[in-house]
Amino acid sequence: MAALSLFLDVPLTREVNWLLDAYQEDPSPDKLGPLFLLADCQTEMGKAWVCPTVRQTLLQIASDPTLDHEYLPVLGFPEFTRAATELALGRESRAVIENRAGGVHTVGGTGAVRIGAEFLRHWYNTSSPSPIAVYIAFPQTANSGQPVLVAQVLSCFQSAPDCSIVVLHAPEETGLTPKQWEEVARVMGRKRLFPFFDIPAQGLASGDLDRDAWALRHFVAQGFELFCAQSFSKTFGLYDERVGNLIVVARDNETLVRIRSQLQKQVMGMWATPASLGARVITTVLNNPALLNKWKQSLRMLAEKIMLIREKLKEKLRILGTPGFWDHLTAQSGTRSFTGLLSSQVAFLEKHKHIYLLGSGQVSVCSINSHNLDYVAQSINEAVSSTEGRAQGLSWAEME
Repeated sequence: MAALSLFLDVPLTREVNWLLDAYQEDPSPDKLGPLFLLADCQTEMGKAWVCPTVRQTLLQIASDPTLDHEYLPVLGFPEFTRAATELALGRESRAVIENRAGGVHTVGGTGAVRIGAEFLRHWYNTSSPSPIAVYIAFPQTANSGQPVLVAQVLSCFQSAPDCSIVVLHAPEETGLTPKQWEEVARVMGRKRLFPFFDIPAQGLASGDLDRDAWALRHFVAQGFELFCAQSFSKTFGLYDERVGNLIVVARDNETLVRIRSQLQKQVMGMWATPASLGARVITTVLNNPALLNKWKQSLRMLAEKIMLIREKLKEKLRILGTPGFWDHLTAQSGTRSFTGLLSSQVAFLEKHKHIYLLGSGQVSVCSINSHNLDYVAQSINEAVSSTEGRAQGLSWAEME
């Protein structure tokens, strides 16, 4: 089962840590970033966005005289895991109604991925004579047309060993249509591939919670057993609370109980019990129709803002005459975008413009605002146009 160490993504963690150190040590007053995947949703002033409903709910919780500060159960706040699971799967999901879906309250979405990976390492397909292959599908890694992208994905899954594990990261950001997701599910079903969904920002791709969860719900409806890691940092602005949930969908309640029992042992060895405040806030909002409606409105507004930022950045690059085609910036959705920049162009941005991105060129759209948009666009233009930035050839943004 050694292949499951891919879940921990050590090279990416090292790159993130290196970028954080480099950014903090950079003395330039013009430094921007790090504009990569760890960045939170921000206001126009560059401050962390906090959902207005959260502020209201915190005051409500603080004034509750019945609230105590006892440790939560090992598997977390039951009301939270129930509400979070229903948010992702839908209250009318057969898995929910049949009591074969449940959650484990975790320390952020990364905690959910970690304990899910550890469980699979020890218990998944133990009769297999060889290590289980793990495929990690990241969204928006290419600007090729969707039919081509879907064909590539299906070809990869069709050639995968039976019973492999597929990590579907941010499926709401892939841009695949329901029909295309149906085809992916059919192939994965034939190959008996195990889906491990990772949903970090449900609602921030389209502004619609149900639409963003369509792929996950389809897999559940097709009878898949699966894991799903949820994070609520961006959608509630609760970055410091680190609230996550690992959803387990099993074939029956008995299997669900056994899986949760093993997960409980893992949690005891990692964090014993999770923190309660963030989970209480989320639970209060999800169970109160008035607060839930306000929260949904906030998500729609934030999603629209993200879409507008994408439009503005594309337009700025057009006006600057930046080489290449940049329609992929608006064809993509969600809080992150793959810019299509080469690693040499990313290095140019860091060295000359003090803008920090992952080597893949991934940018957190939420970190771009009206105050830094012009600088970001001009810097990208210089990186793409300069001899140094083009040292490794054309980026796929230029070759589209």
